[in-house]
Amino acid sequence: MNNKKNKLDLYIGPCVLESEALAMEIAEHITTELKEFESEINITFKASYDKANRTSINSFRGPGIDQGLKLLNKIRDKYSLPILTDFHSADEAEIVAKYADVIQVPAFLCRQTDMIVAGAQAAKKFNRILKIKKGQFLAPEDTKNIIDKATTIISKDKIIITERGISFGYNNLIVDMTSFQIIKSYGVKTVYDATHSVQCPGGLGQITGGKRQFIEVLAKAALAAGADGIFLETHPNPDKALSDPMTSWPLKNVKPLIETLLKIYRAV
Repeated sequence: MNNKKNKLDLYIGPCVLESEALAMEIAEHITTELKEFESEINITFKASYDKANRTSINSFRGPGIDQGLKLLNKIRDKYSLPILTDFHSADEAEIVAKYADVIQVPAFLCRQTDMIVAGAQAAKKFNRILKIKKGQFLAPEDTKNIIDKATTIISKDKIIITERGISFGYNNLIVDMTSFQIIKSYGVKTVYDATHSVQCPGGLGQITGGKRQFIEVLAKAALAAGADGIFLETHPNPDKALSDPMTSWPLKNVKPLIETLLKIYRAV
């Protein structure tokens, strides 16, 4: 599995940039612990400079676009890792694309035409990848309309669609494992968001709840179903994470999880 296109794509890092020290700790751990798998996985460091859709107005949002992008650039330079981060408005797309190798449209904004067009234009200008999270309110078939918008500007090999579950009643998400094959039939890569898919949105009142114990089994199922990659948020002390504490994967358990997922990916 030395062909880059056959490697498992892994997008991994903290939910939000809490501090430079924490981000560096996670990047250091990832590059060290996963080095032995470098022939089988493409690692991209992910983190948000702003969490614009927090449940409570009092929730921590991050350092902001200027400070956040500088820190992400520092991580890329120090650890030679590609960078992924979200943008939250059409105006931010080009600013973010100057720094990030993969620019991401958040799930709740995936149907905003201006976001898709601006993201595709920025991706084309800076030769980046446009990664779009499928909203919890969309069927997998609905992603074709999103892809059609983006492909008026960029080719399909520059587009990734992320599955992160579908709303199923209150405070619960369900992952339709057939979605990976449906989305891939449109000619783009698919990634499974292993941590946001186990969220219980608003489930704890002021913060989002979650079921961390199901991350591994669902990630294995997603790869078996044909997902091309995994999106995973991690933290050295998940319960004290400033964003999504209930769904962050323990940093110390990243390596054994990836070992397990690679077994599934190899078999597929």
